[in-house]
Amino acid sequence: MSNFKSLGVPSHFVKALNEINILQPTEVQEKVIPYLLEFNGDLIVQSPTGTGKTIAFGLPLINRVNPKNKGVQALILTPSRELGIQISKHLFKLTKYLPDKVFVEAVYGGEHIIKQIEALKRPTHIIVATPGRLKDLCQRKDVDLSGVRTVVLDEADEMLSMGFKEEVDFLLKQTQSQRDTWMFSASMPADVLDLIRLHFKKGAERIRIEKNNLVNKNIEHRYILTSIEGKNDLILQFLRAKVGERGVIFCRTKKGAQLLAKQLQSKNIKTDAIHGDLKQKERDKVMRAFVNKNLNVLVATDVAARGIDVENLAFVIHHQLPEKEEYYIHRSGRTARAGKEGLSLALITPPEEKYIVSLGKKLGIMIRSFK
Repeated sequence: MSNFKSLGVPSHFVKALNEINILQPTEVQEKVIPYLLEFNGDLIVQSPTGTGKTIAFGLPLINRVNPKNKGVQALILTPSRELGIQISKHLFKLTKYLPDKVFVEAVYGGEHIIKQIEALKRPTHIIVATPGRLKDLCQRKDVDLSGVRTVVLDEADEMLSMGFKEEVDFLLKQTQSQRDTWMFSASMPADVLDLIRLHFKKGAERIRIEKNNLVNKNIEHRYILTSIEGKNDLILQFLRAKVGERGVIFCRTKKGAQLLAKQLQSKNIKTDAIHGDLKQKERDKVMRAFVNKNLNVLVATDVAARGIDVENLAFVIHHQLPEKEEYYIHRSGRTARAGKEGLSLALITPPEEKYIVSLGKKLGIMIRSFK
């Protein structure tokens, strides 16, 4: 089994990774890091969420920065504020033991733009941004992207499905044509292929991570057969049997997440919901309470849960199965972090049993009935 040193990763990064207990590279890190450390050029990676992509692109990106040049040299575009914050935190940890400081700044909607403009006046080497806010900053002439040599499009399919195509096109045109562009996407729908045709050099390197290598082996996958009406009672029983343990319950809709959180609160469960209808301040407040352990359980929708990175979560419950296979991996990956064990539990109705068994086969995991 390889380690980061054997991938050619400089010792100051290895030291930072050890400190955050990342000792063994994932498959995407094994394939991407050596390539990006050695070669220039465009890169297209098809890899589902929750596979360690941030380290895979973040480490080589920081390595490319010239700290003596105070201008913006790299740009990471991401679909959500939460994911942007998570990426910038990971990058900050990776810079800890660098001989010269590399500065990362995150910009996103939902925060006062003036505050972000002031922050960008300081030396900034890497910007992590949501496309809408960065376009605003460019149009106001408050950020200069002409010195950008590398652009990362993270979760490209998600970004485009959320309606950011025009902004991504605009931002790529602000950077130099000789830049390197690295794309990470779980799927390759038509709009992503159009983006590749428009903005990537011919002959771009392609790396694909197969799904059956993606799922954390420390997660136990189970399902319970129930009726739609019986799901909430089952969740309540489960939570009462797991007093003191923490986890996330995933719902497909905002309304479903709100309703479930209210019902659990009425039974004295320390919980709250995070979904797209919340204002940014409210989302931050809920996440802060969860991180600080004032809440034991978070009820979340898939998009709102992007960027949730909380340690020591014992379980994930799927109140409904997700719309996309990749989301099952992403949801389940919230538990069993840093070598710990965890449970991914799906509540399904009898007609869904065939689907969940076939999903397990596709992902190369055993999803067993919880008797």
